Amino acid sequence: MILPGMEAQLRKIPGFCQGGSTIPGVENQFNCDVIVGYKSVYRMCFAMTCFFFLFFIIMIRVRSSKDPRAAIQNGFWFFKFLILVGITVGAFFIPDGTFHTVWYYFGAAGSLFFILIQLILLIDFAHSWNKVWVEKAENNDNKCWYAGLLTFTLLYYALAFTAVVLCYVYYTLPDDCTEHKVVISLNLIFCIIISIVSILPKVQEAQPNSGLLQASLISLYTMYITWSAMTNNPNRKCNPSLLSLVSNVSTPATSADTGHSQWWDAQSIVGLIIFLLCTLYASIRSSSNTQVNKLLQTEEGGGASGDGEVGEGGVRRAVDNEEDGVTYNYSAFHLQLCLASLYIMMTLTNWYQPDTTTQAMQSSMPAVWVKVGSSWLGLSLYLWTLIAPLVFPDRDFN
Repeated sequence: MILPGMEAQLRKIPGFCQGGSTIPGVENQFNCDVIVGYKSVYRMCFAMTCFFFLFFIIMIRVRSSKDPRAAIQNGFWFFKFLILVGITVGAFFIPDGTFHTVWYYFGAAGSLFFILIQLILLIDFAHSWNKVWVEKAENNDNKCWYAGLLTFTLLYYALAFTAVVLCYVYYTLPDDCTEHKVVISLNLIFCIIISIVSILPKVQEAQPNSGLLQASLISLYTMYITWSAMTNNPNRKCNPSLLSLVSNVSTPATSADTGHSQWWDAQSIVGLIIFLLCTLYASIRSSSNTQVNKLLQTEEGGGASGDGEVGEGGVRRAVDNEEDGVTYNYSAFHLQLCLASLYIMMTLTNWYQPDTTTQAMQSSMPAVWVKVGSSWLGLSLYLWTLIAPLVFPDRDFN
């Protein structure tokens, strides 16, 4: 619904849009200005956010499948889809007013937390990656695994450094863009600090899996967030279009000029790709082979031990593996999807802020500082994972 020209196509349908052609009995049924563009994104994501927040509340403190609410989590699919469709339809009847402006700030706040979730997943992925490859190198006495770690570490640092240079070249001016210069410089310094801390002898002793691979990956992600923040600066001199950087064409009209968000913007595409990769990793991470095998009661998962039910023909039936405790936190699961809905909303609209006077979208400084703040919080979080074992030596951080 955010594709350019979609509204014009909808208006060609007789009797569909208000003010268009009419058919007796069904004339002027829909406000096509609401069901396309950023308004459509806001309303659909509002419905998803409300849906997942509702189930987040319902599933609080569900400890096992013996809780009656667990049946709602794992069943009643028809009614859940019906509720989602109902909320979505109702969302399109919300009057314009200040809805988009208020919901924009909800989206920005929720996206901040989801960016941190992405960073936590990234840190977890980097630690797991480093641990697995180091163990393979030590167990098999094969130095190729060390070479692989070194290659990826150098690649990530090279990409991060390249991003710093390109940001300085294209997103700063000698006599302007002071905010960009400060943010780029600070994040570069912070990335150097976490890289040095990650290889300090005391940190290595307390955190054997710590290394430059994790620091390089976090540095690259930080520079991506930095670039993404600068693309939301309303000062067009400090925020050139990516299309104008790779070609000699003039900067295209902004969404504030056209009234539509640029769904093809580079930072939105990159953001969606990272979102999908993090979501995929989170799914794989939380549903390990052990849990799947236990659920299916395969021989590898212990189905041959006799704790499953044997049906006709000797076929072993799947049994409930959550009677003693759930395999994942239902409530946290829905909270993550709630925040993900807000992040998707902001990404699809390029973090542009609605202008209630022109009914268009425009870049805004709040989006810039939300992203910059999330990069600083993320760096602080990673730094804490390095020094926490030193601060609390009696705790087990495995």
